[in-house]
Amino acid sequence: MGENLTRGPDTVGTRPGAAPRPAGPPKIVGIVWGLLVLNTLGSAGAKTIVPLPRSLIQMVTMGSLVAAFALALVANQRLRIRPSAYVLLLSLLLVSSVISSASLESGLGALFRCFRLALFIGTLWLLTRWWDGSLTFVRHHIRMYFAVLGSVAAGLIVSPGKALPGLYGGRLVGALWPLTPPQIGQYAAVIIGLTVLLVVGRRVDRTSAVLVIVPSFVLLALTHTRTATLGLFIGLALAICSLVLTSGAARRFFSWAVLTAVVAAVGFASALQAWFLRGQSQENFSSLTGRAKVWHALLAAPRSTAQQVFGVGLGDKSFGGLPIDNSWLAVYNEQGLIGVTLVAAVIAVLGGVALLRPPSLERSCAIFLISYCAIASYTEAGLGDASPYLLHLALAASLLAVPAQAVPLVLPEASRRHIPRWARGSGVT
Repeated sequence: MGENLTRGPDTVGTRPGAAPRPAGPPKIVGIVWGLLVLNTLGSAGAKTIVPLPRSLIQMVTMGSLVAAFALALVANQRLRIRPSAYVLLLSLLLVSSVISSASLESGLGALFRCFRLALFIGTLWLLTRWWDGSLTFVRHHIRMYFAVLGSVAAGLIVSPGKALPGLYGGRLVGALWPLTPPQIGQYAAVIIGLTVLLVVGRRVDRTSAVLVIVPSFVLLALTHTRTATLGLFIGLALAICSLVLTSGAARRFFSWAVLTAVVAAVGFASALQAWFLRGQSQENFSSLTGRAKVWHALLAAPRSTAQQVFGVGLGDKSFGGLPIDNSWLAVYNEQGLIGVTLVAAVIAVLGGVALLRPPSLERSCAIFLISYCAIASYTEAGLGDASPYLLHLALAASLLAVPAQAVPLVLPEASRRHIPRWARGSGVT
């Protein structure tokens, strides 16, 4: 024991019976993850301070995906991948999407979206080599989305009028890069939740956490995004509860959070209600800002058997020129019942694996991400195509991956002759 404490773990197999441990992911892997984040930012949103042509934005986002795939190939030249039920299900979803898009009912753009999804999934396959259940990708996730929020904050400072336009009811948008309020709310909620869990798990100091959580929460409040806020609190509650039995810090945080929620509900009830309603009428609120009308029209539209089973092909997640804003109905429209089944299997498999894992910080982070995506899927589209939601779930899959087993150290016969006799029976073969 004393030797372990003074010299640290044996990572190169120098002690008898030791085995080399898998090397951590190289820095290029973090760059690849950042490029995937950039690709999923999208190209539609508010008007920016400096007008950016949509074609230029699409060139940047698509170029980032191509670069991510190329760099992933460089980092994983031997094409070593690990089994992943999540990426396998996405691959099956890609096959279904290609079949539905081949009829070109949604135009040639459907095949282009299939190509984009293929590059996205291919990059995830290449990254599975470093999915070992550690928090490495969590830190990449937080850094990249915090950088995105930094651009939003910069736009708010430079041009408050552009960042809080009347077109969006005074809700915060991206003034430097075209981001909508739901996008900003999503990014803020996800990194707040992950950072809080890192604090509870004592993996980050409180000062650094405050520098991330406070400005992100301010931006979330300015977006007036109800889905992101509910997803944050419900996802955090489920994640913290998964740690309550094994972590004193989790129990203290949960007690403090419940007390704070009660005080806020009593003392700021009217302000919270006004923020939640966003000045909407009862009719508009009950119809989920008009979403329900689109959903009813989509479900009432006549469909052939092929369209019901396979969908009409990957599109822009709209129906009749209006956004669908529901992942399940968007998948049903574009990828049919097969797509809905595969997406449901993704959530079920990840959720089931998370429940079967022993309590840990990594498991709680995965539970938060899975819960958030499941909640957001009701009013946001994205589970059927390359999107931040699939990237969040990919992060959850990396957290639930079983650490790679160390490979036994096997020495050639010539080298064995140099091993002292006392060590030959100690496990070094």
